[in-house]
Amino acid sequence: MEQLTKTIILGIIQGLTEWLPISSTGHLRLAEHFLGLEFPILFDVILHVGTLIVVLVFFRREVGKTLLALVNLNFKTEYGKMVPLIIVGVIPTFLIGLIFGSVIEDAFRSVLLIAVAFIVCGLMVYSTKFGKEKTESINYSTAITIGIVQGIAIIPGISRSGVTIAVALFLGIKREKAFEFSFLLSIPAILGALGLTIHTEFADLASASLRWGEIVAGAIVAMLVGYFSLKLLWKILAKKKFHLFAFYCWLLAVVLIALSLSGF
Repeated sequence: MEQLTKTIILGIIQGLTEWLPISSTGHLRLAEHFLGLEFPILFDVILHVGTLIVVLVFFRREVGKTLLALVNLNFKTEYGKMVPLIIVGVIPTFLIGLIFGSVIEDAFRSVLLIAVAFIVCGLMVYSTKFGKEKTESINYSTAITIGIVQGIAIIPGISRSGVTIAVALFLGIKREKAFEFSFLLSIPAILGALGLTIHTEFADLASASLRWGEIVAGAIVAMLVGYFSLKLLWKILAKKKFHLFAFYCWLLAVVLIALSLSGF
């Protein structure tokens, strides 16, 4: 299989699974395992940047107002109040990634462990069926809690969007606000992961014999597919069908466990 074809396949997988609550990292690991693809973690992060562009476009109004409030140091407006919440929320995400990132990366290469993570992800996503939406107000403790679960989502099989939205809904945040805050919080987290990974693993990307044209092609495909998956996620969330993704996670986990026990 040519390198370009491989990067496009992974770009499609990333785009489809990044925003849906089914773990893009888990699916990328599985694709690399079962298709015999060996790309460094930096390539996966670059694919995440492709889908990050989707967030910037989809939430351009919210991002613009938040950045304007930050530049003007005006923290009294609706989006100005979001700035300290995002900062507080992203701190535990950075700490978890910095301290445990390499350990998790090494540990979760097992298909069986990824299957267990999918089961846990499914449980969290299914819990949204029972959440009582009461408020649009996010306080610091809620932001920290969401930031912690976003950090835990570095585990392949745990969906970042899935667990952050699930926790927000479980804590009583209305779905529109949960959706918005989850993705605004993802922006500094993905940029931070990119910076850290470039610093530590840039040489690995060169040794993988990947040309920048192939890398960019994968990121562009991830971006285009990711735009439609993000729109789909919002429609499903608005219809209160978010919890149904849990059944996909559980079904995939059962298949993975069966394959793992069969020696694949």
